[in-house]
Amino acid sequence: MPRRSGRRPPPALLLTAIAATVVILPWALDGSQPRDEAPSAEDTRLVEQPLDGLGGGTTVREISQPTPFSMVALTGDDLTDTSARIRAKRGDGSWGPWYEAEPLRSAADDSADSAPRGTDPVFVGNTTSVQIAVDRPAGAPTTTAETPRDDAADQELGYRPASVEQPLGQHLSAVLISPPQAPVDVQWTPPTAALPPGQPPAIISRAQWGAGPTGRCGPPVYGDSVRAGVVHHTAGNNDYAPEDSAAIIRAIYAYHTQTLGWCDIGYNALVDKYGQVFEGRAGGTDRPVEGSHSGGFNHNTFGVAMLGNFDEFRPPDILLGTMGRLLGWRLGLDHVDPRGTVVMPSAGGQFTHFARGSMPTLPTIFTHRDVGNTDCPGDAAYAALDEIRDLAARFNQPPPPLTLEDRLRGGAIFAKWESMGGDASALGAPTSPEAFADRGARYATFEHGAMYWSSESGAEPVTGAIYAAWASLGYERGLLGLPTSAEIHEPQWIVQNFQRGTLNYDRETGLVTRVVDGVAQRLPPPPPDGPPVQLERFTPIQLKITN
Repeated sequence: MPRRSGRRPPPALLLTAIAATVVILPWALDGSQPRDEAPSAEDTRLVEQPLDGLGGGTTVREISQPTPFSMVALTGDDLTDTSARIRAKRGDGSWGPWYEAEPLRSAADDSADSAPRGTDPVFVGNTTSVQIAVDRPAGAPTTTAETPRDDAADQELGYRPASVEQPLGQHLSAVLISPPQAPVDVQWTPPTAALPPGQPPAIISRAQWGAGPTGRCGPPVYGDSVRAGVVHHTAGNNDYAPEDSAAIIRAIYAYHTQTLGWCDIGYNALVDKYGQVFEGRAGGTDRPVEGSHSGGFNHNTFGVAMLGNFDEFRPPDILLGTMGRLLGWRLGLDHVDPRGTVVMPSAGGQFTHFARGSMPTLPTIFTHRDVGNTDCPGDAAYAALDEIRDLAARFNQPPPPLTLEDRLRGGAIFAKWESMGGDASALGAPTSPEAFADRGARYATFEHGAMYWSSESGAEPVTGAIYAAWASLGYERGLLGLPTSAEIHEPQWIVQNFQRGTLNYDRETGLVTRVVDGVAQRLPPPPPDGPPVQLERFTPIQLKITN
């Protein structure tokens, strides 16, 4: 089969001098662009839909709305022993995979029992329908829709009467979150610039991702110094694009503040699987801001959340490297050894297993599960914690160069390629990072073909003569659309399915036939130099360079 026929040239990598830090931002560089170009978290749309009629055991409900949404969370008076899984309907009507909605194990005020409880919001991609599977203890009271309060009656009484008619746990709601999106026609390049030893990663400010410079907490609450770093994950779905990350964080901020009643996002910083770092709670990442990320241990700690779920999948190397660099820099400001230990007093509360006033000795980089009643940041991330500590301790040493495999790790394309056998697969080794294709699809090139992904088609490889024929027809922009299967080998034919038809390679003649709506058309053989190159449309990359 042809090795190189029809291959689209790999997208160019950004190379920068070692003396500069480069941030690639698909939004305003200084926060001053118009609102339609710099989305604000204040424009996030949150819709609560009651999940009434749920008793004990497992119940599956389908929730829909006309307006597309991309994140879902659950809230309730009491989520004790309640768990939930969420999956989204794809554009072709099929259902995506199930994702766990993990309960939040912290709050704005750990002593407040009246605050609503919630799960972490789960990123599901752009959809209008989800199914939610809720597991509740046997014998749990049936949930009911919460009766709206009569504010006029409250004013007439002069006070708001407490409800004593319903026991806790009867109100449960799904929160459908639609964060405003950045412009979609933007080519993104990973932050792969070589950084000199001791240089922190570039941090995307609150103004740049849409929160504004200050929270709703009034003046920030500061500790004495940062004595430890706490590693978290946001759970949910790892299959997000680089340009989705800011929208996910806008959604988390809006959910924390508007639904749960917190005054700001709980984490001090957030890092996505592409190595982008986002400023979290207001007050300055270089100052000991007290967040709301680890119940009982928010004081004098720096909480960093990795975007995604790392129960089973190891965080990508670029994410681990950025976490190590960020924590190495932040702990270094207060002369803390990332490989050391520290005695931390517990503030107690329902979210930690350490009683108030106890003084556990903890590593200076520990995880949420080390102090809280949670599995966060997931088993795979927990297994990589020593690596994060080592990377943080080597903050003043040059980082190793990233490979193309590192850049792909963590996405659906990498997962499919790895399941096929990696370098030993029919695709061979990667020759490019992920890049954008038409209509929200993504692709990466390999030695012997390419892998294309979209939320509708999934990740599928294209190789050999079928790849060459598909490329000559216009790639994903052609009549066939994206591949929806790998090659299917039959005695005489090799068949591959696409969104709107098939391509069939005849083993005897070496020719390819296209079939659309039952009509077969034999395609001419590709020219010796392969099909014409069809370049993607890229808009200029916006750079922020600081010396």
